[in-house]
Amino acid sequence: MAEPPSGTLEPMNEFEQMYREVILDHYRNPRGHGAMDDPDAEAEGMNPLCGDEVTIFVSLAEDGETIDDVKFSGRGCAISQAATSMLTEMVKGRSATEVATLPKEELLEEIGIPLTPIRLKCALLGLGVLKVALHRAKGTPLPEEWAGLDDEFQVR
Repeated sequence: MAEPPSGTLEPMNEFEQMYREVILDHYRNPRGHGAMDDPDAEAEGMNPLCGDEVTIFVSLAEDGETIDDVKFSGRGCAISQAATSMLTEMVKGRSATEVATLPKEELLEEIGIPLTPIRLKCALLGLGVLKVALHRAKGTPLPEEWAGLDDEFQVR
């Protein structure tokens, strides 16, 4: 059997195909999509490399620490929108401090497929904006690896 020509993509295994279908489902049917009236935390950001835009809204429980609800609005590529949709499901019920220190690898594991460096920025946009929103609203720590997010993702 001949080797595939140089530069062609390897066929996807069943595992990668399953994750691609999950990503497409989150893109087509995003969880947590929409705006929120009077959120406890809010930030918006943009990935200047590809034009993805995400605004994150957070509602905290009465204890002021537990994330009661997360919503997002925006537009962009399938990876940025699907990853943010997955993120909203991942963080509900967690503490703001826990989410502020959530390693990006946890979200990337949830996405489940290898990403190019540009697609990596797309996937992490929502997480970065969420961390900045919590940092601004609650003073949660902004881990060193996320320092400079305001500039990198053009967070407002």
